[in-house]
Amino acid sequence: MKKVSILTTGFFLLMIFSAFVRPAHWEYLGARKINLDYDRDQIYITGTEGRFTALKIKVMHRPVTLYDMKVHYGNGSVQDIKVRVHVPAGGESRVIDLAAGNRVIEKVVFRYETKGSHGKRAKILLFGRHY
Repeated sequence: MKKVSILTTGFFLLMIFSAFVRPAHWEYLGARKINLDYDRDQIYITGTEGRFTALKIKVMHRPVTLYDMKVHYGNGSVQDIKVRVHVPAGGESRVIDLAAGNRVIEKVVFRYETKGSHGKRAKILLFGRHY
């Protein structure tokens, strides 16, 4: 009887704590085929609702060196993020936490460099994390 009581209590505690912990949900926000060499591009965040706490970038077709990002929020503020990371083709950046979290994003401007003179252009895919 004592064993059943301990198991029951443990089960209910687990249910209570799991109700408060939701796994992160990554939402596709947009993509951009980027030019060869050193340049800047932007992705407008349209057709999506919600607030985001972090971003990450996936790269396709050829490697990209990301220098920085400017995140423009719906309230008019801008966050300048120094990324400085080389992302191989097929790879992704680290998770980039947003200041103060949970804000609506209007657009993200990237400053980057990619090498090569032939073949497919690199493509950047942007994802936002909901909580």
